[in-house]
Amino acid sequence: MKKKIALIAGGDSGEYSISIRSAAMVFAEIDSEKYEVFVVEIKGKDWFYKHPDLGIIQIDKNDFSLRLGTEKIVFDGIFNMIHGSPGENGKLQGYFDMLGLPYTSSNAITSALTFNKAYCNHIVRSTGVAVSKSIHLFKQHPCDLNVLLQKISLPIFVKPNQGGSSVGMSKVSKKEDLQAALEKAFAEDSEILIEEYIKGRELTCGAFEYRGEILRFPVTEIISKKEFFDYEAKYTENMASEVTPAAISEDTKQKVHETISKLYRVLNCKGVVRFDFILNEENLWFLEVNTIPGMSSASIVPQQIKAMGYSLRAFYSMILEETIR
Repeated sequence: MKKKIALIAGGDSGEYSISIRSAAMVFAEIDSEKYEVFVVEIKGKDWFYKHPDLGIIQIDKNDFSLRLGTEKIVFDGIFNMIHGSPGENGKLQGYFDMLGLPYTSSNAITSALTFNKAYCNHIVRSTGVAVSKSIHLFKQHPCDLNVLLQKISLPIFVKPNQGGSSVGMSKVSKKEDLQAALEKAFAEDSEILIEEYIKGRELTCGAFEYRGEILRFPVTEIISKKEFFDYEAKYTENMASEVTPAAISEDTKQKVHETISKLYRVLNCKGVVRFDFILNEENLWFLEVNTIPGMSSASIVPQQIKAMGYSLRAFYSMILEETIR
């Protein structure tokens, strides 16, 4: 009998459309002989499934079930494709934990921690992995720009502390541009992170634990045609080159993979996770970890999965197998 899977998509952040696109690609590739998949869209308090004949059907939030006529659909597992809140920051994970429903992503605590870039940086730095100098600001606590620039050197990145896809992010090289960058980031989040710019090559690499072994994906180098890899560069064709596998030495590849293995365990990750780094002559610098990486046609992880020699269909079956098991 086929396992019933809820493929959740949408969310409440600026990554809503990316989530919908990721879910569409996952839905097209999941093995329909093994799994019966229902795409459940979540936006605010509206949780629903679009039936081809019956139209929009609301999810019963008491047990996350679905009723199709006289049939009640109870799900065997959740394939989480919500980038941002509430699918990447631990909120839905806590809800599913209370219901006893298995899901494809990291647990509530890990999701909340990794989604908060400032707090995650503290943990990563404590392991000995290099992390750039940064300042964590809160909207309710005004800051003096002159004092701020005494603590951190330009150029800097200003970004929402809890967000993804570079939404609300700016690179600031001149003091007169800083206030506008702060306002842009605070428009997306009540907390922001200011990080010193580190010049180097941008590398990213996915990982997935399967049957007790951490599979490290091929490393990708991102070469943006813009000043940095922002939202436009990520999701506009021909705005960036993504080279998989990256043209790096075997020693560098080994260092990336060893760092990923360590952080995957320390942060207690689960499912497919993508780690981002900057490589220069000085060090390999941790940027961030993405616990719900994109799976759309423009996303990096599907490229890495294919470069490993897996079809997406086979790999998504591995993800669901590990989740339900």
